[in-house]
Amino acid sequence: MASEHRRDLFIVNTGDGKGKSSSAFGVMLRSVARGWNVKVIQFIKSDKWRTGEKKMADQLGVEWVTGGDGFTWESDDMEATEQAAADAWAVAKESINSGDFDLIILDEATYPVTFGWIDVADVVETIEQRPEGVNVIVTGRDAHEDLIAIADTVTEMKKIKHPFDKGVAARKGIDF
Repeated sequence: MASEHRRDLFIVNTGDGKGKSSSAFGVMLRSVARGWNVKVIQFIKSDKWRTGEKKMADQLGVEWVTGGDGFTWESDDMEATEQAAADAWAVAKESINSGDFDLIILDEATYPVTFGWIDVADVVETIEQRPEGVNVIVTGRDAHEDLIAIADTVTEMKKIKHPFDKGVAARKGIDF
């Protein structure tokens, strides 16, 4: 359960609508503007993708780790995909425990937790035991109830409609 005395926050952005990662990256921009040390760890997206948020983060000096190998449903090697998620979690856990960052974004971390590739109890314990001053944001659909239980803020994005439903592909500058 979230502690009343802490000044840092644990935030979960979940749901089937757009904006989970975008919201977290908005916080990233505000944090950098305030002089915070920020790190982003992506659990699904591949380093082959050239996203606008990564380009901006590079310009701002945000440490960025792309730990995924793309969409899991396109994986040719699920063992490698699961290992990539486990490796990304090892980086995330070390980063959280270091206390070196004011904000750590675990982008799309809900998926490997939901799939059982990362132990939810380990994630919960790491977040609960994080050093004072470390804010954490987790994004992704279907956030585990244990993450929701310990979060200070949980926002559920709900899709009303989306261009993808009409066959419109993601667009540079809007979607990535």
